[in-house]
Amino acid sequence: MIYFDNAATSWPKPPGVVEAMAHFLEQVGANPGRSGHRLSLEAGRIVYEARELVATLFNVSDPMRVVFGANATDGLNLALFGYLREGDHVVTSSMEHNSVMRPLRALANRQEGRSIELTVVPCSPEGFLRPEDLEAALRPNTAMIVLNHASNVCGSLLPIREAGSMARRYGCLLLVDAAQTAGAYPIDLAADRIDLLAFTGHKAMGGPMGTGGLVIGERVDLDRLSPLKRGGTGSRSEREEQPDFLPDAFESGTANAVGLAGLAAGVRWVLERGVDAIRQHEIALTRQLIAGLQEIDGVTVYGGLDAAHQTATMSFTVSEMEPSEVGLRLDDEYEILCRVGLHCAPAAHKTLGTFPTGTVRFAPGAFSTAEDVSRAVQAVREIAGSE
Repeated sequence: MIYFDNAATSWPKPPGVVEAMAHFLEQVGANPGRSGHRLSLEAGRIVYEARELVATLFNVSDPMRVVFGANATDGLNLALFGYLREGDHVVTSSMEHNSVMRPLRALANRQEGRSIELTVVPCSPEGFLRPEDLEAALRPNTAMIVLNHASNVCGSLLPIREAGSMARRYGCLLLVDAAQTAGAYPIDLAADRIDLLAFTGHKAMGGPMGTGGLVIGERVDLDRLSPLKRGGTGSRSEREEQPDFLPDAFESGTANAVGLAGLAAGVRWVLERGVDAIRQHEIALTRQLIAGLQEIDGVTVYGGLDAAHQTATMSFTVSEMEPSEVGLRLDDEYEILCRVGLHCAPAAHKTLGTFPTGTVRFAPGAFSTAEDVSRAVQAVREIAGSE
């Protein structure tokens, strides 16, 4: 079996992830930060270790600025609903996932009791955003630039560092959706000038589902960023008001400690192998995949088709065949697992010209091999009728 659905969730997980989660459940099991006994303290240590490892991965000097939640969607919602106010202007791109577009549309349509102004900057048909087009959309009341780091449809990378420089010049914040890049592409919060980074643990970071969150940079006004939920934190229990310090202000409720134990193991593996090494491995697979698919008659590959400017995620269609039929045959006949359709990103598919049918998406990962790519290309060749 070939697993090419790493853009949805990574599999298999790195060595040590399952063991770390089993250890927590079998040997620890207590609620972190809620008691003073030895098992609660050990649970708290494990959660803090996960926080430290995530901070190291993103070059964040203060681990307490890593706020954990269930996934990148949690982080994006906290940043958008927690920070934006009536009359704020937000700039985003036409390649965004619905985890960005749906909250922004809700805010722009007064569904949340406030109304923001929203500008969606068109990207090229290859999924790229020109920095000059982004800058032209900025206004005096622009409060935030919101961009994905890389498309979950075709892998195209957006100009995050340039956007960060603009945010500083224009006095606004940069929020980055790093669901597709965290763990597979170098991210440096300081060098990239990112103010808010939403991440998910279950993709290239190697952790389990139910882990992720938001990294809050030092330029963010914490008095303006409101929690989306309030409740028990294990701290300041004598008060009925929400704590106002990081990360407790935004982490009400019992943490997913067993999941964070797994995330810590996944991130530790990523750091030991090296993000640069993972990136180079995926570039090689992407080049091989682009070259192989482009040679097949009747196959159209989308995106920039340049491995240096995209992740390993690749979208294609086969002429006169529905993506769903191609995906079913890949699974049933070749044991190749991928994703078909619109990938929760209708705006991106409209940009690429693949809406409403969608595409077939191949997404190799850190554990994929050149042999996997060769077999997948051959399968598509046979399905397309080239042989």
